[in-house]
Amino acid sequence: MPRTPSSPALLAGLLAAVGAAHVVAPKPFDAIVPRVLPGRPRTWTYASGAVELAVAAGVAHPRTRRAAALAAAALFVGVFPANVQMALDARHRSPVWRAVVIGRLPLQVPLVLWARSVSRGHAAR
Repeated sequence: MPRTPSSPALLAGLLAAVGAAHVVAPKPFDAIVPRVLPGRPRTWTYASGAVELAVAAGVAHPRTRRAAALAAAALFVGVFPANVQMALDARHRSPVWRAVVIGRLPLQVPLVLWARSVSRGHAAR
């Protein structure tokens, strides 16, 4: 089985970039908020962006890295329904777009494994 990358700085950077994107350009994220969630999609978009930014800061700091990386793993699992919603909404889009969004679904697994690896303190080699 191939090794999962475990760079804390790279994980923190990914989380920070996605969290910032939720705030700077929220519209695409609003569109994938599962409809079963109560309230306005924008509220969920901003809340998830804030969580991603907080988790990124935690992963970046050695004293909070373990807990924050575990939170990142949970976050990657928690946003999976939004990715499923995106795939469902792609039914009426181009075949290329459908392939992209469906292909994204299994990518959550290596993200979860990466975050767990960072939580264990494995250094990237």
